[in-house]
Amino acid sequence: MLKKIAFLLLLIAPMSVFAQKFAHFKSMDIIPVMPEYAKAQTDIQTMQKQYEDEIKRASDEFNKKYAEYQQEQKNLPQNIQERRQKELQELSEKGMQFQQDAQQQLQKAYADMMEPIYKKLEDAVQAVGKAGAYTYVFDLNRTDIPYIDEAQSKDITNDIKTKLGISLTAVPATPAAPAATPAQ
Repeated sequence: MLKKIAFLLLLIAPMSVFAQKFAHFKSMDIIPVMPEYAKAQTDIQTMQKQYEDEIKRASDEFNKKYAEYQQEQKNLPQNIQERRQKELQELSEKGMQFQQDAQQQLQKAYADMMEPIYKKLEDAVQAVGKAGAYTYVFDLNRTDIPYIDEAQSKDITNDIKTKLGISLTAVPATPAAPAATPAQ
């Protein structure tokens, strides 16, 4: 009896696999055309410019003080030279620390700005997935799936764009993450 049940399950299992529906999409065809993404890019570029301007101002200040020190160095007593060298060293260290802090702040701001965009995309994917009764929906830009059989999986990128209210002819914004290091 147990063998008959197991045999019956083996016959039914493949049929249930054929009844499953699979879909896929490409998030990088959707995210760059989202209005929220364009605003996030503008905001991050503005912030990056502010940090670059401050880094340049601090660098100019350091260069000016260093040039003054080099001109006066020969005429200064040893203890004043040491004090000025220490001031220049501290100024240089503060500049490097500010650059690191600025980079971390830019990365955090970028992640914070992108989080609601990813959430909105995820909600749209779930809605389209439920409406289409798909068993699985794969993002081909975020997973390492080496092969998709187009006959077995439907591309729902345009369906997701429609769900998000994005024109199917929208031109993507140029994707730009914060620079690895602000201007040095």
